Amino acid sequence: MLTITGYSVDMIKDPFRILAGKRYEFLLDIEVPEDDELYSDNGLYIRAIYSTEEGRSGIVKYDLHERGTDRYLEFDLEEDEEKELEAFCSEHWQEAEE
Repeated sequence: MLTITGYSVDMIKDPFRILAGKRYEFLLDIEVPEDDELYSDNGLYIRAIYSTEEGRSGIVKYDLHERGTDRYLEFDLEEDEEKELEAFCSEHWQEAEE
């Protein structure tokens, strides 16, 4: 289960309109149990890029990082965690429009 403790969302500017639709960058603080292989004393966050365009939307890419050092972690979320991340982004991307 993915435990999100805080987040921010910003629209990614595309002044040259190279990309179809709109892109949003999420920075999500996550809590990981100590017995999980991802655990870090510094904490972790996810940087996710979410895309919306006519008829479809979804996560384009996500990365896991160690908080404080910003070190990239070469891990993938489990399938159910990816679905939770997708659902969270789907619920909150409009906040960047406000």
